[in-house]
Amino acid sequence: MAQDKILIIEDETSLVELLTYNLEREGYKVISATDGHEGLRKAQTHSPDLLILDLMLPGMSGLDVCRELRSSTRTAAILILMLTAKEEEVDQVVGFAMGADDYVTKPFSVKVLLQRIKVLLRRSRGNTATSEILEVAGIRIDKRAHEVSIGDSPLSLTPTEFRLLETMIKQPGRAFTRYDLMDATVGDTIVLERTIDVHIKSLRRKLGDLGHRIETVRGVGYRFREETETD
Repeated sequence: MAQDKILIIEDETSLVELLTYNLEREGYKVISATDGHEGLRKAQTHSPDLLILDLMLPGMSGLDVCRELRSSTRTAAILILMLTAKEEEVDQVVGFAMGADDYVTKPFSVKVLLQRIKVLLRRSRGNTATSEILEVAGIRIDKRAHEVSIGDSPLSLTPTEFRLLETMIKQPGRAFTRYDLMDATVGDTIVLERTIDVHIKSLRRKLGDLGHRIETVRGVGYRFREETETD
């Protein structure tokens, strides 16, 4: 099995060295950058499996790096774990809105960080069910290629949005609680219910005319509406 490739974009060189040492001990291939512009360039060039991204970076902020990566079909599927000293809830919501898959605040336990990385990577390549293609209501999900399309138009979804859509579309009509969706997508790594609402809002927007199929179930959560004869 090929090594998972991790890119660290962090301006604290001592932290980069610490993370590199521990990640390489776990068998990962590690690349690093110390400012936003260099990090964005390396992400575009090396196509890492996962990105550890500091929010406060010289040259280009972590949020801007995240936004750039998510806006391109070539880099939209890279897993992004944001690393920051900020602890305010609003910063977490903004980070997830930009497309981050997980969020860790400094100071942190390296052991906990490594576990979160393992969870993200495992979930990103999981769910290899018997059928690799899901097609419901004109939305086509290719799980093997990790691609979503409507007709001939591909959609650029973040890994979390992809898993969120896949979870709901596999059981159309079922009402999922936010906790169900948190567990099905990134498990314990997202601690705020409201981040699911942020992902749902983004997913509806990307689905365009089909966004209305993701319905809000008052007092419960969300469901993907089944097709009816009038659709």
